Amino acid sequence: MLNDQVQKEIRGELEHYPTPRAGCIEALKIVQNHERWVSDTALQEVADLIGIPAAELEGVATFYNLIYRQPVGKHVILLCDSVSCWLTGCGKIRAGIKQRLNIDFGQTTADDRFTLLPMACLGNCDHAPSMMVGEVLHQDLTPESLDQILEGVD
Repeated sequence: MLNDQVQKEIRGELEHYPTPRAGCIEALKIVQNHERWVSDTALQEVADLIGIPAAELEGVATFYNLIYRQPVGKHVILLCDSVSCWLTGCGKIRAGIKQRLNIDFGQTTADDRFTLLPMACLGNCDHAPSMMVGEVLHQDLTPESLDQILEGVD
């Protein structure tokens, strides 16, 4: 159930758009910022608030891969798996994350701290391989750099 604060934030954000429908992605992001993901219940409530069918909002939510429709950990690791990243060692980075955190793509650590997801492209090909942890971009990765990066996350 969307609390009053979330509803207030959504309404405030929607004021910046010509129609409520135009702000639907931002509304979903607000929910996600509070809950880490968008549940079916939250999606229905946002759809009702915006005034669009839930099925239409579901189409938007599932189109954008940064709207999470399943629970994720506190920190989402987006590991680029583009051609450039694969050619420069993305597989070794994935193996390093799997070894250190005991998770693979689509999984969350037992302590709910990290979720690992593939990302088609981070647009950082000149510094591949790369990944994002939350909002922070990490580039020129090596298996050895993973410990420092992961330990630096609160």
